[in-house]
Amino acid sequence: MSAVDKIVYRPARDELAYTFGGRMPVAHLRSGDVLQVFTEDCFGGLVRGPADLPSQVCRMPYLNPVSGPFFVEDAEPGDTLAVHVVSIVPARDWGISAAFPHFGALTSTTHTATLQPPLEERVWVYGIDRQAGTVRFEATDSDHTIDLPLDPMIGTIGVAPGGFEARSALVPDTHGGNLDTPQLRAGTTLYLGVNVHGAMLALGDAHARQGEGEACGAGIEVAATITFIVDVVKDEPTPWPRLETGTSIMSVGCARPLEDAYRIAHHDLVTWASTLTGLNVLDAYQLVSQIGRALIGNVCDPNYVIVAVADKALPAARAPYGGMHERMRQLATGQR
Repeated sequence: MSAVDKIVYRPARDELAYTFGGRMPVAHLRSGDVLQVFTEDCFGGLVRGPADLPSQVCRMPYLNPVSGPFFVEDAEPGDTLAVHVVSIVPARDWGISAAFPHFGALTSTTHTATLQPPLEERVWVYGIDRQAGTVRFEATDSDHTIDLPLDPMIGTIGVAPGGFEARSALVPDTHGGNLDTPQLRAGTTLYLGVNVHGAMLALGDAHARQGEGEACGAGIEVAATITFIVDVVKDEPTPWPRLETGTSIMSVGCARPLEDAYRIAHHDLVTWASTLTGLNVLDAYQLVSQIGRALIGNVCDPNYVIVAVADKALPAARAPYGGMHERMRQLATGQR
C-alpha cells in the first residue's frame, strides 16, 4: 500500500465531546485514510501546576474530553473497525498526574465506603523531554527525582454504542471507551465492533506513560497529536475490543468486579484463538491457560479493565482479520 496524505483535525474547545454516541460527526473518513488529530488531556488543559487542584478547576461531567466523532464510510453494524496507531506525540513539554479524594485503587470510594478521611488531593507535574525520550518524576515533599522512559499511549478510544445509547467518555465497555491500557501505543492495531452506521470513532486522554492498573486513577496526562489509520473489516463482528501487535493478540474485558473483567477478556481470547487455529475450544482454553498473560488496564474507572494476551506463535494460526494489522503497518511506514 502506498502512502496517502494525512487529514488533519484540530478541534476548537467547544467541539470536544464527553460521550461516545449522541453526537454528530465532525468529519468523514474512508477506509485507508490517515488522520492526524489533536487531543486534549483528561483535565481539558485546566490543570497546569500544583495549585490547580482538579476539584477546583475542573467541573463534572466535563472530564476526559475526546476528539470526534469521525464517521467512517462503509462501516455498518456487524462490521469491525480497525484503527492502527501510527504515532502519539505529546503536544506540550509537561504532563499532569494527581491523587483525588474518593478516587483510585487505594482510597475509599462510593463503591467501597469506609470511615477514614479521604486521601489528600495533590498534583504532580512531569517534565517531558521528547528528544531524550523521558518524563521526569519529582517528589512533592522532597527533591527526589527519577527520569522514566517516555511511552505514550491512548487512554480513551471507542465507537458509538448500540441502541441509541450515549456513554460517558469515562466508562470502558464493549464499545471501547476509557480502556486505559498501556498496550494502546504506536504500532498497535485496535479492533472495535461497529454498532451504528459510520461507527462514530472518537479518541483522547493520551498519557505520556502509565503503569498497569493506573492505581492512583491518573496516568501522566497529556495533550497529544495522534496519527492513526482506519479501515473496515466487512461482515466480521468483534464482541469486545481487541488489540494486535507484531507479536501478540489481546482481548479486552471491562466489568466490575475485576474477576468478571478477567473472565470476559479470557473468554474472548480463547474463542478468538480457537477460530484462528481451528483448535477445539477446550484445547484453545488449555493452550491459553499455559501461554496467556493478564494485564490490568485500570482499577479505578466505573468498569475495571483486563487485557488477556497470547503470543502469535500459535499452531497453524491464520492472520487475524485477514492480515489487516500487517497491511496497516506497511501503510504506516510511509507516515512516520
